[in-house]
Amino acid sequence: MIDLSQIATEVANPATASIDTLSSIEMLKLINSEDQKVAKAIEPVLPVISQVVDRIAQSLRQGGRLFYIGAGTSGRLGILDAVECPPTFGTDPELVQGIIAGGYNAIFKAVEGAEDSPELAAKDLKDRKFTHKDILVGIAASGRTPYTLSALKYAKSIGAVAVSLTCSPASPMEKAADYSIVVQPGPEVITGSTRLKAGTAQKMVLNMLSTGAMIKLGKVYGNLMVDVKSSNQKLSERAINIVIKATDCDRSTATATLKQTEGNAKLAIFHILSEKPIDEAKLLLEQADGYIGLAIKNLKK
Repeated sequence: MIDLSQIATEVANPATASIDTLSSIEMLKLINSEDQKVAKAIEPVLPVISQVVDRIAQSLRQGGRLFYIGAGTSGRLGILDAVECPPTFGTDPELVQGIIAGGYNAIFKAVEGAEDSPELAAKDLKDRKFTHKDILVGIAASGRTPYTLSALKYAKSIGAVAVSLTCSPASPMEKAADYSIVVQPGPEVITGSTRLKAGTAQKMVLNMLSTGAMIKLGKVYGNLMVDVKSSNQKLSERAINIVIKATDCDRSTATATLKQTEGNAKLAIFHILSEKPIDEAKLLLEQADGYIGLAIKNLKK
């Protein structure tokens, strides 16, 4: 029997006790007021988030992968962050992966009992050939989901880095992880509905983890996503704008250079800035591990 009174995300919010009696605008103002507390709740845990960003970047540099795992809303948020990495940062789809209890169908519809199965987590990780080189972020608002807790324990048992992302202090997941990110945004607007403030907090932290790691891997130049993949019309246009902003060239130059580099914005930028032939620019970028800033600095040596 789980004692819900001991879980922070299950506590009733006195500020919203009469939310069902309010007008629509009053109700929305109250929800908005509660949502504003989420970002401030993340501030105290920035130091540990920073450590995790460094460990993720380290794992990815050394050939590892980043896995998010969770059940229900938490699992879906991990998948959401993972699937955005390829178009945003040009990563291989295998590099950042999201796993949800219950598998593919659970993305769209709750799979009863999946989150209560500790055995299922190890199987799901083994099916993805999870190894000690990889890093696992287990996500659960309560910090007590058996599936996610088991995943963390499995990761540690094979020597992988295990990270917990929760919204309730002193949870089993916090104790099981190498790094524990515990965001406390306060009681939910609707008691226990962790898709609200807790879900928002989790999404904000996941944004930081993936974005921070990708920046450290040289996939951002200034504040531009220079590894963007031109996989549709919008992203092709974005790539053109990125090249223009990074090099201060005109549109025709950006378009022509991207055509020469087969849509590779990073290479197009460095080719223009370095004034080197494309083949040489590509080699210089590779020698700088894909960091445009470092490649430019190397030219000046």
